[in-house]
Amino acid sequence: MCLWRRRKLRCFLFLLIASILSLIFQIWFIHNNSQFQGGSSFQGMMSKWLNTGNTDAQENLKLFMKHASQANLPLFLMDPIVLEAVRNVSRGSVDERRAPHHCRYLCSSQGVITLGLLGDSDVKLKSDLLQSLHDDGFQYVITEGHDPRLASVASMAAGKVPHHMLFRRHSFLIHIVVLYERPGKFLWHAAVEAEKTQKWMSLVEDRELQFGEYEGAYDKMEIVPTKLDGVKLNIPKNPSAFLQQIPHARFLECNYGQARKFHTAYGSDQTAEGVEFVGKAKSLLSQGRAVLDRIGVRFWMSSGTCLGWFRQCGIIPHSKDVDFGIWIKDYKDTLIPAFQAAGLSLKHRFGKVEDSFELSFQSGDVKLDIFFFYEEDDIMWNGGTQARTGKKFKYIFPRFTLCWTEFLDMKVRVPCETLAYVQANYGANWYEPVKQWDWKNSPPNVVPNGQWPEEEWSEVIQLFDVR
Repeated sequence: MCLWRRRKLRCFLFLLIASILSLIFQIWFIHNNSQFQGGSSFQGMMSKWLNTGNTDAQENLKLFMKHASQANLPLFLMDPIVLEAVRNVSRGSVDERRAPHHCRYLCSSQGVITLGLLGDSDVKLKSDLLQSLHDDGFQYVITEGHDPRLASVASMAAGKVPHHMLFRRHSFLIHIVVLYERPGKFLWHAAVEAEKTQKWMSLVEDRELQFGEYEGAYDKMEIVPTKLDGVKLNIPKNPSAFLQQIPHARFLECNYGQARKFHTAYGSDQTAEGVEFVGKAKSLLSQGRAVLDRIGVRFWMSSGTCLGWFRQCGIIPHSKDVDFGIWIKDYKDTLIPAFQAAGLSLKHRFGKVEDSFELSFQSGDVKLDIFFFYEEDDIMWNGGTQARTGKKFKYIFPRFTLCWTEFLDMKVRVPCETLAYVQANYGANWYEPVKQWDWKNSPPNVVPNGQWPEEEWSEVIQLFDVR
């Protein structure tokens, strides 16, 4: 009798466990297969149950957007998690394939939704809007800072504009990033200086915001209306293009205070020759940027051009050339023909693609030097070649990443670790102007790197007549 009871108990436990596992599998299957959701009352009930607690995102954002639309705020969705979900929808309306109660997109935001606000001269939120949001249970904090449109070497203007806004209702956060159009025709946002705002920290608590760790720069984009999970929103017309920019959007502002001190200490070259060169160099930089953007090759300002930006927020008048850096892995065979088609003549071609590659183009009497960089262990380097002797040189830099900046009203890249980059190339006294410079001996980071065999000179040392 006891043995029979034990077997019965074991059988009961087996059936109970099997039933629970079967139910879990059915719930998982329904949740991950859109064609089975919203069809029957049971399936609808399961779908709704799966989203219990997540609908805060829908409800709070819908309420917030109602107030924002009444105030005509130019908001758009820039949350990378939600936009990723939108991008992954390959066909059909984003709402039609789910029951109205289902939170397919907004609930992926993990309690924080990021919106962009296109800033202008009157971006400050009106007091009646803030009051109505407060009446509906929203706590808020707004951070302000410098107006990027007023920054320059000549201007001491310090106008303050909104940078970031945070709204919280219950446990749900809406982070608004204010984006301003810069003279270089791109969008910029500030970093969040959260440590200066105790209320900001108390609203955020331990949650991670997607934007604001550093300043960011983005291409201007077309915004279109849509509806996500029943909430009317604007989104980038091309979410993929915007998402691709986010990991590489870090922006560095030129140090205008340092530039003013430099010009006070050393003066500014206003001679006719100096002014003329600066104008030609700006034109060549713009032309080179257009060519490389067109063929999809990343570049950054290197050598003397980078030093001029970092030290004095401008072109060094006596440098006589423009310098670009390019990763050798980004080189394309179409690069030389593209520059030639744009009217720039190839002046020299040194080295090989696999070793010490270097190109120089001529536009009038101004030269554009392109140095190709190689990665090796914990360093990066570019090569140099002496045409007369075939001697090779190596310029060694600590590893660096790339950031955007604005230079001469253009959005261009510079090494993020700019000080280390400049010090490697120009030493501890980089701040002092030097007019006599020997490319083979003056840089502190140059080392001999052997010599090209004479039988290879016709390939690795090519000089062209550019008259």
